[in-house]
Amino acid sequence: MKHSVALFTLLMAVWLLNSGHYTPLIIGFGVASCLFVVWLARRMEIVDDEALPIHLLARLPRYLPWLALEVVKSNLDVARRILTPGRPDVSPRLFDAPTTQHTDLGRVLYANSITLTPGTVSIRVHGAAITVHAIAEDVADSLLEGGMDRRVSRLEGEPR
Repeated sequence: MKHSVALFTLLMAVWLLNSGHYTPLIIGFGVASCLFVVWLARRMEIVDDEALPIHLLARLPRYLPWLALEVVKSNLDVARRILTPGRPDVSPRLFDAPTTQHTDLGRVLYANSITLTPGTVSIRVHGAAITVHAIAEDVADSLLEGGMDRRVSRLEGEPR
């Protein structure tokens, strides 16, 4: 039930922000539309922890600033590699990064975090590993150290 309430709240907020009209008739249409969508989603059985991961909200404020800082640092690193005069410091590498996440959602969060970080791209999620392309050996080595993996596992929480 809490997922349905969260979905309705999210849908209603989007409706109100996008419509810009706050008359009783328009708000009534918004409530009716959002209730209909929530009813459809429940009937399709897609309202769950994976579709609406509200259990992550408490830990998200610790993860997002760290990820933003990693994105900035990686941007600067890639810019340095490309803009340094002479031969660029690039040695592409394809490798499998092990994952410790317990759910598909956790593995997807990890793969997306890797891709958001410049210099790395997640290519494939398979089993307990993610195939990654890195711009250089040291970038691959830092990812294989497991810092991002541990942070995503903490964000995901304990296995259910």
